[in-house]
Amino acid sequence: MITPAQLEARKERGRELAKKVRITRFKDGWKSPSQNGSGFYYVRSNAETTVHMIKSKFGDSVKSKTWTAQLNEVLCKVVCHNICVVIQEMFELGIQPNFNFCVESQQAVYKVEA
Repeated sequence: MITPAQLEARKERGRELAKKVRITRFKDGWKSPSQNGSGFYYVRSNAETTVHMIKSKFGDSVKSKTWTAQLNEVLCKVVCHNICVVIQEMFELGIQPNFNFCVESQQAVYKVEA
């Protein structure tokens, strides 16, 4: 059972996360700034669709007991969902994703100067 203090702490973490990603709640729904900064686009329907896809694909519950393990489990589900979407788009649109930038960025991070 969650105590009121734990519930308030979780709400506060959610508020801080929302500030970081600049999602704002207005009277008519959740909005986030557009990429060019000229306006807002609605993100609630996209978020709900993504959550529905993840829940239908990987189940609507988590098995872990601790909060950190639950968070890790959900993040793993999100990563798996993203991989599934990339694979689906590879076949539907015939795209060939290029993941070389991942290798190059890791080489730059671990580059040792002599």
